Amino acid sequence: MKVVQVLPDLDGGGVERGTLEVARGLVAAGHESLVISAGGKLVPQLEREGSRHLTWDLGRKSLFTLRHIWSLRRWMRDYQPDIIHLRSRLPAWIVWLAWKGLPAGQRPHLVTTVHGLYSVSGYSAIMCRGERVIAVSQTVMDYIQNNYPETDSTKLRLINRGIDPEEFPYGFQPSAQWREAWYQQYPQLVSKKVLTLPGRITRLKGHQDLITLVAALKQAGIPVHALIVGGEDPRRQAYADELRARIREEGLDDWITFTGARGDIREIYAVSDVVLSLSNKPESFGRTVVECLSLGVPVAGFGHGGVAETLAELYPEGLVAKGDLNELQQRLQSWFRAGAPEVSGNAVYTLERMISDTLAVYDELTHRSDKQA
Repeated sequence: MKVVQVLPDLDGGGVERGTLEVARGLVAAGHESLVISAGGKLVPQLEREGSRHLTWDLGRKSLFTLRHIWSLRRWMRDYQPDIIHLRSRLPAWIVWLAWKGLPAGQRPHLVTTVHGLYSVSGYSAIMCRGERVIAVSQTVMDYIQNNYPETDSTKLRLINRGIDPEEFPYGFQPSAQWREAWYQQYPQLVSKKVLTLPGRITRLKGHQDLITLVAALKQAGIPVHALIVGGEDPRRQAYADELRARIREEGLDDWITFTGARGDIREIYAVSDVVLSLSNKPESFGRTVVECLSLGVPVAGFGHGGVAETLAELYPEGLVAKGDLNELQQRLQSWFRAGAPEVSGNAVYTLERMISDTLAVYDELTHRSDKQA
């Protein structure tokens, strides 16, 4: 098969990571893999792993982006891909308009993946127009069926995101050298119960709730230290400043640490007593939750969206009603005093299963005798 995946860029993130994982799986299975994007820091890795990259900026929000429709149509006619897999809304519109302009017999098969819980609109509806529509979780499947009921249910495929168990092996422990460097950098963590909240510094991630939680645990006499692990967006500097001001006002400077973006997140998870998921909006898939539970690290999180789905499957002991900080605080006190329930790992949300199921969708389409779906 010739399979083309299309997205805005390859600068990093969950969608981009999944694109590279599927590309790697295609190459390993002997297929031809090509990715169209505006480029980015992941392109060299993509090409090292056997795929080709075509630089085409289809994600720029400008009327000028429409000019690519005719070039794309010519390119599809010449390259004759078997599958075009669309992973983002604006590029999906551009490709779909180009695709519709081809005679039916010359069109490649069209696959879309709904990665997020997008705002419900005609603009977002493009992600349900594939001949096959992949939902990355049951949460997303429900979102599609509830908000776009005109989508033909026979075209829907549930393919949960997955992680590589070799990258997040159960029982993993960092090296002695890493630990030494870590505790030299953060000596305030020694002999403390470590709570970690990963994710970019945005209002969606629940940092204010974390501060409230740490203040309550301090009041209860729990020797806890919280890590906020994630990069700060210069455009949201006011929010980061707001968090630091509140931490100072509440006397929590010695109880909460900002680490910034880190490349050793696996090691940080492994030395955490509990990892938190406090997003105030539902997420499409609880990837962080799955990574931690794969390592055997306890997770506590608000029970909505994909986080509720993954916790219910792998670690229901960590489910807390959305926004219920009192319940969460009581849960953590119990865990810190008596020990958290053991984590059994992850045999459900695996990369191997995700890639196998995705390639099966491609195979299903290309082995049909007609071009209709």
